[in-house]
Amino acid sequence: MSESQYKFAEFELDPSRFELRRNGRVLKLERIPMELLLLLAEKEGSVVTRQVIVDRLWGKEVFVDTEHGINTAIRKIRQALRDDPERPRFVHTVTGKGYRFVADRNATNADSSRAAPATEAVAPAQPPVAPALQPAPKPRTRLAALAALILLVVAGLLIAVNAAGMRDRLFPASRARQIHSIAVLPLANLSGDASQDYFAEGMTDEVITMLAKNTSLRVVSRTSAMQYKGVNRPLPEIARELGVDGILEGSIERLPNRLHMNLQLIYAPTDTHVWAESYDRDLNQAFALPSELSETIAKEVKTATSPKTNTRYINPEAHDAYLHGRYFWFAGNDQRSQEYFEKAIHIQPDYAPAWAGLSISYALRAIDDEAPAKGIMAPTEAAARKAVELDDSLPEAHHALAAWHFFFAWDLLPAEAESRRAIELDPSVAEQHHLHSYILMAMNRKDEALEEQKRATELDPFTRSWGLGFAYLQLRQFDAAISELRMRADAMPNEALIHFSLSNAYWHKGMWKESEAELKTAMELAGHSAEARAEHKAFQEGGEKSVEQLGLKELLARAQNEYSQALRTKDNSYNAQEEAQKYVEHPYQKPKSTN
Repeated sequence: MSESQYKFAEFELDPSRFELRRNGRVLKLERIPMELLLLLAEKEGSVVTRQVIVDRLWGKEVFVDTEHGINTAIRKIRQALRDDPERPRFVHTVTGKGYRFVADRNATNADSSRAAPATEAVAPAQPPVAPALQPAPKPRTRLAALAALILLVVAGLLIAVNAAGMRDRLFPASRARQIHSIAVLPLANLSGDASQDYFAEGMTDEVITMLAKNTSLRVVSRTSAMQYKGVNRPLPEIARELGVDGILEGSIERLPNRLHMNLQLIYAPTDTHVWAESYDRDLNQAFALPSELSETIAKEVKTATSPKTNTRYINPEAHDAYLHGRYFWFAGNDQRSQEYFEKAIHIQPDYAPAWAGLSISYALRAIDDEAPAKGIMAPTEAAARKAVELDDSLPEAHHALAAWHFFFAWDLLPAEAESRRAIELDPSVAEQHHLHSYILMAMNRKDEALEEQKRATELDPFTRSWGLGFAYLQLRQFDAAISELRMRADAMPNEALIHFSLSNAYWHKGMWKESEAELKTAMELAGHSAEARAEHKAFQEGGEKSVEQLGLKELLARAQNEYSQALRTKDNSYNAQEEAQKYVEHPYQKPKSTN
């Protein structure tokens, strides 16, 4: 075995072959986790900070979601090594610092010979002390005194230990004050009815929103947290993967006229219980519970809160319809989400969040080519403006209006102003930063656009996992795009848009073989297997020129150009303001055809 290899327990780590073996059998480990394991082994027991890991694995110039990337790599290393994070044999977490490789490399008894010899401290000579003029104690008296002393010491230690344990149980606020970031795990639906999942997910979403909006805590995005729905894993492990020190978990049961919710807050590093509460509410008050919870948790963790605002009354039936709309919106069913948002508005016409949701649902139907963009402009604008009119402090309303100005009116100045206002009202929403990045890119403010997309990716690395790589593509920073997208592809191999973007980046670099492979993968993941086979055959027979002749890239470019033109077309015979006003007055009236 060469000196460059690392042997520990039943494992061998071979840098020259980039292999990890267990009892001679090669284990599958992806590139990023393998490079991190090599780095840890190379440092031989020294603490490797998270910043050193980022600089070594991804470089200083390329932004990545360090929290998720490192946590995922560590988790995969531990899975390969069968290492228990609670009792690690190989990789030890140094809280607040980084990681240490604690396995002995080729450990032998000779290692102990290198340890410094133990020495005995010699007490300095003391002058003799004259014996006290008192009778010597009898042997039994001396033994009794010694036993009493031992009992006293033991009792003192037990009291101290019990007091410490009791203090932790009675005064968990000491742990609570250490919570600066939090993940809200999906509330378990205890109704016994799977059709009520929308309500459990909707209330989870509203708790996340209120915590992010009303406190200074860093709150993990809904998309990141929802990955753990129904997952039975140790909370400290989940917290490490999400990069948080607090976990809020619980359950919810929706009864015919009441709501029952159980919640508990955990300090994740030590799996310490901090706070728990049960809530029984009339359904008429369910809408106010997330706001109340955010204030309670803020007090428990001693964090700053936003100024308290008056909670607007929401009809419980309208609230239920709104949660249905959000559920279908996250599921990608824009038609159903639109129907439920319209139902919420029909029940309560002054329900601003429902108007904002309706506007976005309309816009997405046009973007997804489910409805003609030109014919849907009026209701999209009308719903957004109505939401702002009803509640100017609602970030979703300004976000919806910014989307209309950008995608439909192509009016960049008001689009940027509305987008900036949405972020000011709630800077924790990734989608708002993503849209702002698009607007800034269109305004040729490229550095600002890149920073906004970095922020969006940091807040939510899952919803638009391709977003930062695509931004690098727009800026023609192809090496950065490849590095970012490659990392995302390793973490999320089944996301077609990552592979499409990666194919594009490789194409611009002249890396035809790599580009073709990514294009084939993307098309298969997108459900176009026949086209993928045709493209692959063309490449094998004639190289990149044949792929160009196949017309795939031209087809994509033409479709995008036609869509952009449709959005920007102005028809003097079409009065958008007039149609929008008609839609506000009659929510179920379809706008007149403009074809």
